[in-house]
Amino acid sequence: MLKRSKVIGLITVFAMMVSMVPNMAVKSATTWNLVWQDEFSQPLSSSNWSYDIGTGSSGWGNNELEYYTNRSQNIQVTNGNLEITALKEAYGGMNYTSARIKSKGLKQFTYGKIEARIKLPSGQGIWPAFWMLGSNIDSVGWPKCGEIDIMERVNNNAFVNGTVHWDSNGYASFGRTSGNLDFSQYHTYTIEWDSKYIRWFVDGAQYNEILIENNTGNTEEFQKPFYLLLNLAVGGNWPGSPDGATPFPAKMYVDYVRVYSAGTSTGTTTGIVNGAVYTLASKTSGKVLDVAGVSTADGAKMTQWTSTGGNNQKFRVDDMGNGYYKLTAIHSGKVLDDPYASTASGTQLQQATDNGSDAQRWKIENMGNGYYKVTCKASGLVMDVAASSKNDGAAVQQYTNNDTDAQRWFFTKVN
Repeated sequence: MLKRSKVIGLITVFAMMVSMVPNMAVKSATTWNLVWQDEFSQPLSSSNWSYDIGTGSSGWGNNELEYYTNRSQNIQVTNGNLEITALKEAYGGMNYTSARIKSKGLKQFTYGKIEARIKLPSGQGIWPAFWMLGSNIDSVGWPKCGEIDIMERVNNNAFVNGTVHWDSNGYASFGRTSGNLDFSQYHTYTIEWDSKYIRWFVDGAQYNEILIENNTGNTEEFQKPFYLLLNLAVGGNWPGSPDGATPFPAKMYVDYVRVYSAGTSTGTTTGIVNGAVYTLASKTSGKVLDVAGVSTADGAKMTQWTSTGGNNQKFRVDDMGNGYYKLTAIHSGKVLDDPYASTASGTQLQQATDNGSDAQRWKIENMGNGYYKVTCKASGLVMDVAASSKNDGAAVQQYTNNDTDAQRWFFTKVN
């Protein structure tokens, strides 16, 4: 997004292309462990995001035409999406408003798989983006901080752009475009970034990569932490101004943002730290495993509930050997339990005093993309949200393995 008009000599461009852009061969599979996410199921979290407000310097460096606000007219979480809305209106001396959020100072990442599922608007002068800036921007400035544009689209283009910007004894950039997309639908925009490459994908299909190994092409910026940004710009040097056919309001819908670290093969407990405290969120609902009523009693039932940060939603995970774990509720000191070692599918789980039985021992299996399956040793049945419910208070039960999202749990380390 921080574009500048800059000419790079043809010799420099050719050298970069040869040394930094290898043929895009199919790479070996990697298992990714989810380390952070925002599913936008709750109001925008100030622990994840802050707002850019105003017009920035020279229209955010691009002569953009919008005034960014934090008003609900321009940004809100609704129906499980972050909704950014660009409006045509006089505000703050500008003729358009929109919104831009960033994780600067809150969440930063070096390497990993970084993706968002987004539905994009169309129209002359419309410029949505999902991108990253080097966390050291305040001390070194741009472009020395580096910029990774995971996804940008301008105007009515049938494709998106994936680009990097950096300093190589002067401004440098490299990018490519995706294939044509149906922008009436959501698409998943992704980079996979390690010490050797940055690769770009849409819906799992790779369309770009750049070699950064050993700081090739003075790309040392990309070996350091970056933070995330999401915004919907109006106008600017690249897209030009809106015209009479540009539809307003223009809306950008973000279903989720997820960040993964590279892991090992599926079927291990990679990423689970022995003795650490976690919340367990259901993939089907985003709600967390909860001891009903904050009860400390033996036999208190397990449900799912919107995360409150309460200790009845936090569980210490202890390795008990032979691939099995116990999960202890922090508020009560009691453990996740299959009542009476039942082997019946549909039995609601509970908490109980630790007695060392197989009914209180659980296999935690990595199912990929950061999600885990939790299986009772006594019954061989898996932890499941009854009827795949998305409601607070829905029973958490054991059930025959059916590989649905109701049986996938995201572990968030909280201590």
